[in-house]
Amino acid sequence: MHIRFAEVRDAASIAGIYNQGIAERSSTFETTLRGSNDMLERIALMERYPTLVMVNDADEVVAWAGLSSYRSRTCYDGIADFSIYLDRSIRGQGLGKILLQALLDEAQTRGFWKVLSRIFTFNTASLALCRSCGFREVGVYERHACLEGQWLDCVIVEHLIPVNQPH
Repeated sequence: MHIRFAEVRDAASIAGIYNQGIAERSSTFETTLRGSNDMLERIALMERYPTLVMVNDADEVVAWAGLSSYRSRTCYDGIADFSIYLDRSIRGQGLGKILLQALLDEAQTRGFWKVLSRIFTFNTASLALCRSCGFREVGVYERHACLEGQWLDCVIVEHLIPVNQPH
């Protein structure tokens, strides 16, 4: 497996993997399947918010991870939300940890001081992945949103990146 920056040609594969997460109802509140154009919007923000892909020996995308804006206020410019999705064919092999660590390294390179996300309380695999990469569980958003008529709670996770103190 190899990790590289996402390219325009990867948009359909990224959408396909994300759509697995949507269909499984285990990782996102989204219910509308995504297409290539949706992922092209994400890839277009690469300068500030990178999207990485993990590819196999045939250069087929098998996983992706990306950063996105946390909040629009300038004081939060150093904080990013993260997403990570693995094709179901490669889950449980430790590859998510490699990809998430690469994303954290990229976040540090770009000057972020914190990376965070919200994870369904029942998504034990994602929670374990975050713990293995040094995330801490900050708390739980109760009734964070409703998915198909059911309120779901989310664990807030954050990873602090070492930086120099502001002046």
